[in-house]
Amino acid sequence: MSQNTILAVGSMAFDTVQTPAGKAEQVLGGSVNYFSVAASFFAPIRVVGVVGTDFPQAHLKWLSEKRIDVSGVQVAEGKTFHWVGSYDGNLNEAKTHATDLNVFEHFNPKLHDSHKNSPYVFLANIDPVLQQQVLDQVETPRLVALDSMNFWIQGKLGELKKTLARVDILSVNEGEARQLSGEKSLIRAAEAIRKMGPSVVIIKRGEYGAALFTSRGAFLAPAFLVEQVVDPTGAGDSFAGAFMGYLAANGAHRDMAQQDPQKWEVLLRRAVLNGCVMASFTVEDFSLHRLMRLASSELTVRQNALMQMIAV
Repeated sequence: MSQNTILAVGSMAFDTVQTPAGKAEQVLGGSVNYFSVAASFFAPIRVVGVVGTDFPQAHLKWLSEKRIDVSGVQVAEGKTFHWVGSYDGNLNEAKTHATDLNVFEHFNPKLHDSHKNSPYVFLANIDPVLQQQVLDQVETPRLVALDSMNFWIQGKLGELKKTLARVDILSVNEGEARQLSGEKSLIRAAEAIRKMGPSVVIIKRGEYGAALFTSRGAFLAPAFLVEQVVDPTGAGDSFAGAFMGYLAANGAHRDMAQQDPQKWEVLLRRAVLNGCVMASFTVEDFSLHRLMRLASSELTVRQNALMQMIAV
């Protein structure tokens, strides 16, 4: 096992999406799909999820060719999780029309013995009870990050807070940060969330980029502007994949905050910028289509361009 391997647990799905740019039906989606593909540009990934018998084996094969270990993907009898949503003029907010959990309804993340010693863990947007079950199985991870959403904040706040007390990093959007903290100010919201457990809070701001909050203050990263946003679905998960992938590739870990706080802060800020760059590719097409044809050279060009944008 590589010292920078990431274990990612979350949903693998089919999406049907309507945006001002068009419509895509039954295309690949799911939080862990977006996360793992984005993260694979930086570090090796292990995926734990569940799909139905209708899920294309060709996709699992393609994932395995990108440093993504899919041995933890369960194939259950039935249909794969299916989400139906749309975006109107406000591309920062999806409207959900249908959520067919299918085999995902009974998802029970059981880790292989070889997965339990993963140094980096990312808990994608799933039931916080399941997130805790994953944490109960991993041994001594160096860094744990978590994503969540308004559904769990509203419906399982108590369980979510138990999970937050066990993680290092939380990634949520502006509305979720305010809902979780009860604060309107993003600074106060982040401060309140950090008191719940995670020392690092990332607030995703869609077309405005992302905000990083640590004990040393706030860092605002701009989004990389693209000519046309086709489909924002998965942008946040892609952001998280590049963010976590960059940290893993550079050996970042929770103790670094005390051992070398300046290096820790620099790595976090650069990870956020890499997340913004990856998200900018995701939104340029439906599903994972843009990430599937993304070349490392393209990623490097855009990374350098964003760095030049923020240079003084």
